[in-house]
Amino acid sequence: MTEVRHNWTTEEISEIYHSPLLDLIYRSATIHRENKDYSEVQISSLISIKTGGCPEDCAYCPQAARYNTGVDVQALMPKDQVLAAAQKAKAGGASRLCMGAAWREVRDNRDFDKVIEMVKEVNAMDMEVCCTLGMLTESQAQRLADAGLYAYNHNLDTSEDDYKRIITTRTYDERLQTLEHVRKAKITVCSGGIIGLGETTEDRISMLKTLSNLPKHPESVPINALVPIKGTPLAEQPRVSVWDMVRMIATAKIVMPQSVIRLSAGRTEMSTIEQAFCFMAGANSIFAGEKLLTTPNPSFNDDMAMLELLGLKPREAFKNGRPNQKVEEVVA
Repeated sequence: MTEVRHNWTTEEISEIYHSPLLDLIYRSATIHRENKDYSEVQISSLISIKTGGCPEDCAYCPQAARYNTGVDVQALMPKDQVLAAAQKAKAGGASRLCMGAAWREVRDNRDFDKVIEMVKEVNAMDMEVCCTLGMLTESQAQRLADAGLYAYNHNLDTSEDDYKRIITTRTYDERLQTLEHVRKAKITVCSGGIIGLGETTEDRISMLKTLSNLPKHPESVPINALVPIKGTPLAEQPRVSVWDMVRMIATAKIVMPQSVIRLSAGRTEMSTIEQAFCFMAGANSIFAGEKLLTTPNPSFNDDMAMLELLGLKPREAFKNGRPNQKVEEVVA
């Protein structure tokens, strides 16, 4: 098995990223196939449980209150609707449900209490539960862990040097601090980034260096292609080349060989052939369902047809076991 390292240098990652494309894909595919379950793809479904009105200024995000993007502000979704969406996702083949709320940070209030109940009940459906709710304190992370949360998503988005160009309302260190709180609570970490923000290749390499040199690699690393949204500062950004996505996925797989690399936002713009290259390079997770929070996404049926064509199969929930979490009894 390939050695798992936490001391990658910028020069080493750059050499990998810039290697001839077919050599890069071959190297990452070889590492990917060391895992006997390489043909399995984790299917996740992402729903927005609280939409719009976010005080942050993330330059790519249609849910920021300061941008006029046509996204209607909606209060926290009722639990019954969330559970119905979870059942639909599970029936469609998803083994993980990710619930996203357009918050800057979690607040200890009734809305968070309601999210805790959602986590308990989706967990009781034998689905891996993931949340992306913004910044977390240690005690909030522990509450989520006690409720049965399997994963927490908190992306780095870009490099530390590039970060202030994209977001000014929170710091890079605050993002890393939230990841520390998630780790301490024994929740699995989902953290990656976005390409196509106008960043340099060096920024991409720097972001991968930060992720791969964490004390423990994220269990899941989403690689997103920017979906430019009218009304945001990045609305006019050109579409990222699929080969840039393949390079990022392959490099991420080489430097974080045991992490699940997720082919995330931007798949609607990709053909089946282009997605096949991403899977070959090491991607073994996707989001399925019509929407990714507020942006379009391929349907479950289309994705299942693609996986069948490529000889891939959905991965079961809790393939690597459940984290050491106390799950309280679900109250109906």
